[in-house]
Amino acid sequence: MKDKLIISLLACALLTCGCQSNATKNSPQQAGQDTVSNSAFDSRIDGKDVRLFRLKNNKLALTLTNYGARLVSLSVPEKNGRTTDVILGYDSAKEYKDNADNFYGAIVGRYGNRIGKASFTLNGKSYALEKNDGEHSLHGGTNGVYNKVWDLVSNSDTSITLAYTSPDQEAGYPGTVKMQVTYTLEENGGLDIAYQATTDKETVLNLTNHAYFNLNGAGDPSILDHELQIDAKAITEVDNTLIPTGKSFPVIGTAFDFTKPRLIGVHIEDEDPQLKIGKGYDHNFELDKKTGFQKVASVYAPKTGIQMEIFTTEPGLQFYSGNFMTADDPKGKAGKSYPFRSAFCLETQHFPDAPNHPNFASTVLKPGEKYSSKTTYRFTVK
Repeated sequence: MKDKLIISLLACALLTCGCQSNATKNSPQQAGQDTVSNSAFDSRIDGKDVRLFRLKNNKLALTLTNYGARLVSLSVPEKNGRTTDVILGYDSAKEYKDNADNFYGAIVGRYGNRIGKASFTLNGKSYALEKNDGEHSLHGGTNGVYNKVWDLVSNSDTSITLAYTSPDQEAGYPGTVKMQVTYTLEENGGLDIAYQATTDKETVLNLTNHAYFNLNGAGDPSILDHELQIDAKAITEVDNTLIPTGKSFPVIGTAFDFTKPRLIGVHIEDEDPQLKIGKGYDHNFELDKKTGFQKVASVYAPKTGIQMEIFTTEPGLQFYSGNFMTADDPKGKAGKSYPFRSAFCLETQHFPDAPNHPNFASTVLKPGEKYSSKTTYRFTVK
């Protein structure tokens, strides 16, 4: 009896170590596909503790880390009753740190997407940002929030809140910005992501999550067989360095027309100048929605029967079809390769380079205001 008691106590300790949720009830069938090890994340980066957290309900199982507030795995039901991890990533905090500039699963900012020439002007003052995309700044620069260790605010079986305070002039941005992100698993199969932030000085802010999805399962070689639909009649036209020109590009009748469900691979090799620039899709879709929280897109994978619907308060959606991924990239979870176009990103956002385009919706945040944004990725089986 004494030996059994010791084993039982050790098991309980393992379930609760690292501040992870100790939920075991109502977990998805065969959620054992999650093989990510706690010990591979229990480390220190920039003098702060990095940990792995787990959330579960009767539909979804999520692992995430406070390094970059990033999603590590997301197991969802497929049509044969099994669960499938649909998010690309790595098996350890060190691998995420060593490959931080691919942004797998991270919260990116202070400014998600690109800012041209790595600079903008606010109230007559010019701000120089970090250049990490040629002459431009991408996802907040090398000191973006994706490369920071966030603090745990609270967590439960199905929800977690992480916080990070970005000091004035970090990566070149004005103002001390206090930000929080809350991940919540919903009973209807939704992964809800809610952002809040305040600043002590006028600044710009555009936060989003940079999850790489493959609804056939992370490590499947292609996303070209996925059906995509986006409620957008225009994209934001870009120059040959993927910086917005300030113009809208109508999508009806073009390779960018996803107003009705269409396979991603059907027109991806078309002789369209905008496609050639991005080596595929890497564009901001200007959503038809005006205000409020609405459904804006859906993706369906016939192979697994998994459908993902996207709801957001944001005016834009960046569709990236994995055009800069290569088979030579470092191996991902369980040693799987992530080759060319083996994942897609659908990042809800304000428009790229908005601080340099007065005709775009403003991303300015002022003292006394609260930044608030919400996005849900909802999973069902067809």
